[in-house]
Amino acid sequence: MAGVGWMAGVDAVGRFPTCPVWGAMRSSPTPAGYRPDCLTVLEHGGHGTLTVRWDGPSMATARSDIAFLYRRAGFGASPAQLDAVVAGGYDAAVDALLGAGTRAGAGPDPEPPPTFAPLPKLADVRTDPQARSTYAQMVREQGTELTGWWVRRMVATADPFTEKLTFFWHGHFATSITKVRVAAAMLAQNEIFRRSGTGPFDALTLAVARDPAMLAWLDAGQNRKEHPNENFSRELMELFTLGIGNYTEIDVREAARAFTGWRVDASRTGFQLAAKQHDDGTKTVLAKTGNLGGEDVIALVTHQPASARWVCSRLFSRLAAPVAPDANPAADAMLAAYGSTLDAGAAVRAMLRSPAFLASRGKLVAQPVEYVVTTLRALGLRVTPTAGGSADASTGAAAGAGGGALPQRAVLAALAGLGQVPFQPPSVGGWPENAAWLTTASTQVRTKFATAAAAAANLAAIADEPAAGRPDAVAHLLSLDGWTSRTREAMSGAGGNPARLVALALLSPEYLTV
Repeated sequence: MAGVGWMAGVDAVGRFPTCPVWGAMRSSPTPAGYRPDCLTVLEHGGHGTLTVRWDGPSMATARSDIAFLYRRAGFGASPAQLDAVVAGGYDAAVDALLGAGTRAGAGPDPEPPPTFAPLPKLADVRTDPQARSTYAQMVREQGTELTGWWVRRMVATADPFTEKLTFFWHGHFATSITKVRVAAAMLAQNEIFRRSGTGPFDALTLAVARDPAMLAWLDAGQNRKEHPNENFSRELMELFTLGIGNYTEIDVREAARAFTGWRVDASRTGFQLAAKQHDDGTKTVLAKTGNLGGEDVIALVTHQPASARWVCSRLFSRLAAPVAPDANPAADAMLAAYGSTLDAGAAVRAMLRSPAFLASRGKLVAQPVEYVVTTLRALGLRVTPTAGGSADASTGAAAGAGGGALPQRAVLAALAGLGQVPFQPPSVGGWPENAAWLTTASTQVRTKFATAAAAAANLAAIADEPAAGRPDAVAHLLSLDGWTSRTREAMSGAGGNPARLVALALLSPEYLTV
């Protein structure tokens, strides 16, 4: 409820209508969403008004914090989205962002998953050159369709947190279509991350371990009783659950025996245990001895204290700032929330509400996928599945000035040039982070993309501003706090041209460093 004479800011004072019976403020929650513990009563006006002073952060600070939250845990927020949530305060914004996928009336999926025709069996095409060529073409086309779908979904989604966390798990349990080759299998794994990414970590890990894409990626078919293959057991401990230093080589070898016989089924869409290839002997993993199977090993490794620290540190590293497991500044809150049930979603919520998260500003360089998707959403641009009428879609010409869209071919080309294409991590270790994305080659690709995106966007709101106010209007459009003097000086050379100003903004340190 709006007050009379209210001024946003620290030590702001306002008068609010009170209940005629109790004399308390009528509004609930407190006026403009301000927390009651930050309001000091200065004068009680009986049954008329209540005069209070706001002792908390200013609305400008709250808006900046929430914009940062949406950039790190989603793909940014528009000015209108910030207007809708800032009055409720930061914690309510966390709840709104994390609960977007469960809200009633969310509407149909803007980008439903694709379906793929089954690939021929390799045994049927090996001896036929034409059949091999057709097979390879199907693999390429299905891979492009899958990648384009996820990019379009990230751009269009009303639940950016779920897509951001799905992308996190994709990098954590990194699996590449370049080896798996089956788009349907990669899609099924992607759905595991989306469906189970906020649940118990042990259940998520088990689902991934039985997933056909992961089984193919880490050579489960070669893990036999007589000759155990250590690929999966090693990555399970080193990268997925524990981190180096929390297991031994003996643990890796013994765990590999527990996973012998794990296979992709005959349909290539599910899991099976090949009993004749499974080692039923006694094994010892992390001091636990018995006839251990793969499920037992996963339960053991995910419930180690070191695993909780590892998982929480990986979440903090990708969404806040790079940290070692024993140097996570939000560890206490995250570990308490993660608890004995290994609740990954609760750990993320605790992290986002921690002072350490808000203190991590400027400590991450946006990954290419984050950069591209956030830019497209900020400028209100769609991604069209086909390139349209331009022979050189990567220039943005196919979209046309103010066309409101970029062709999918141009967007995927930008991601490839920047070095990060969904479903194609370079190794089981996933993608690099931070300064690795700031290369000379990536700067050239980013400049080309930023120019094309700015040319395709509707920038009437910028053009309507006086030339002197346009840099600030661009900051508002991108939900940034503002510009350094150096960036303003660079913008001054744009002559007030809206598209050039936006392109420069998309290349600025303030935009690239989150």
